[in-house]
Amino acid sequence: MSSTYARFDTVFLLSRFAGAKYSPLWPSSSSSSHSSLLSSGIHLRAKPNSRLRSVTGASSSSSGPIIAGSESIEIKSLPTKPIEGQKTGTSGLRKKVKVFMQDNYLANWIQALFNSLPLEDYKDATLVLGGDGRYFNKEASQIIIKIAAGNGVGKILVGQEGILSTPAVSAVIRKRKANGGFIMSASHNPGGPEYDWGIKTIDDDESPNLSDRYINFQFNYSSGQPAPESITDKIYGNTLSISEIKVAEIPDIDLSHVGVTKYGNFSVEVIDPISDYLELMEDVFDFDLIRGLLSRSDFGFMFDAMHAVTGAYAKPIFVDNLEAKPDSISNGVPLEDFGHGHPDPNLTYAKDLVDVMYRDDGPDFGAASDGDGDRNMVLGNKFFVTPSDSVAIIAANAQEAIPYFRAGPKGLARSMPTSGALDRVAEKLKLPFFEVPTGWKFFGNLMDAGKLSICGEESFGTGSDHIREKDGIWAVLAWLSILAHRNKDKKPGEKLVSVADVVNEYWATYGRNFFSRYDYEECESEGANKMIEYLRDIVAKSKAGENYGNYVLQFADDFSYTDPVDGSVASKQGVRFVFTDGSRIIYRLSGTGSAGATVRIYIEQFEPDVSKHDVDAQIALKPLIGSFLFFFHLALSVSKLKEFTGREKPTVIT
Repeated sequence: MSSTYARFDTVFLLSRFAGAKYSPLWPSSSSSSHSSLLSSGIHLRAKPNSRLRSVTGASSSSSGPIIAGSESIEIKSLPTKPIEGQKTGTSGLRKKVKVFMQDNYLANWIQALFNSLPLEDYKDATLVLGGDGRYFNKEASQIIIKIAAGNGVGKILVGQEGILSTPAVSAVIRKRKANGGFIMSASHNPGGPEYDWGIKTIDDDESPNLSDRYINFQFNYSSGQPAPESITDKIYGNTLSISEIKVAEIPDIDLSHVGVTKYGNFSVEVIDPISDYLELMEDVFDFDLIRGLLSRSDFGFMFDAMHAVTGAYAKPIFVDNLEAKPDSISNGVPLEDFGHGHPDPNLTYAKDLVDVMYRDDGPDFGAASDGDGDRNMVLGNKFFVTPSDSVAIIAANAQEAIPYFRAGPKGLARSMPTSGALDRVAEKLKLPFFEVPTGWKFFGNLMDAGKLSICGEESFGTGSDHIREKDGIWAVLAWLSILAHRNKDKKPGEKLVSVADVVNEYWATYGRNFFSRYDYEECESEGANKMIEYLRDIVAKSKAGENYGNYVLQFADDFSYTDPVDGSVASKQGVRFVFTDGSRIIYRLSGTGSAGATVRIYIEQFEPDVSKHDVDAQIALKPLIGSFLFFFHLALSVSKLKEFTGREKPTVIT
């Protein structure tokens, strides 16, 4: 398998939303001082800590004591030069940790962000800062805080020990009406000194005027979603001309204790990372209903936090509040290197959970989340729920099982590569439906316009308009709500409605979309791009009605999307071959890696016949895969892929 790595996604989020009750406190821990980092330039020196401690149940006030104070702060202008390679991708800027540790690499990008925003968007504003606990986040927190202060930001809300999941950042922004936020995470990529770090952008569209929306870097706006290309392109432009970094001459902030530190008109409030998010979940779901399921002696539950950020949230939510058994949380302590694992919740990297769930005596329900807590995988006993089916099933059951949707969803949406399962739910429920490019920012516009409630991506991302990010724990709670609703009248000893029962019932009603994705990770970018260009040439020459084995082409294109809210256009979003029976083959390059390119091939076939639903997807898709490769010969066959990328087999099959 290809080498793994860790990213740092700095997300600038903006939001307004719900509140907080639970106030756990991180135990005091020592942290190395980084005051020298800014003494004569931004020199990044990371000292690894082997683990982050878990959140305890101690309470804390909403703001905490004032820890330090000063009448004024000195702003220092540090000279710098442009650094190549700081253009953001789909999920921000991601490089190896050692790249970000180079002099001024992170600082240049942060300053370029502020240089890209109107002064009124951050001057005296409140911003949120948090991350997934990975290696280098604590050092990065100090750099970001000092540059934010140097640029006139009024207040930073930072999670204790720098911890905040991506969904929690969005929730905090929305609840506390912050102007934006930074998320330090490499999402589902591994962590550690030899791996990745990244900066990504988020946008929030709930502001009264459109310009506010574009202040994100996983910069989320007042609604808390990723930033559009218009702002990320501007940031990149500024990285090419940057000449100075504005830094506040203040000591490092103690992130181990909840409380407020003040320096003149600038303040840093260290907040409990869980309380605002927990309160939001209590507003969305019926916790009493879920508690009734998880506390049953005949219901088995397991959540694998993969030693990532949701480890900080799992015990307070599932065990302390919903009364799941304490041993139901696996890998529940966040570690800077994720326990040497790859925190990507799929059948390959969450193998520990998969092995448990496929035992004869395995739990009834299992789930996992990723590095920063925005992705999820759902399993029943010996049963895997594809992300495409998962979002469709949540949408089909939301109104009856989840209080937040009691009035019914406003609309549904999926990313283009995601299977068409959700389309059929929207059609049956007579709801507006949208197909968008990959990237959560495209959902945010629709949410803020009141057009969208539930959405998802085949890459294990599921969410709703409760925040402006995908949300792993939300998806788990949604599934638990469905199971709890179906089993609420079951007496002890009666057979419970299982995950497989819910899915099979869904297939019987809507039909089954057999779906599989093949990932070829860390391909050489040049070869991957040549392959996509070759496919685009084939698309340009294709005609409807052409036969591809047993399949008849309906159309082929390079997906383009016009946003119905603001009219913006996103082009070249994936090469599609769509057949008359609804089957699809899609090729695209992923922008979520830090090295090279990931080629993704998606294959889908719709099957309305109930008698054929209980078939493994790889078996069901063989005719489509075989005829496709046969017809395209050297152009699209595995051997052609090998010619372009040097790869014979995929890294991951989902």
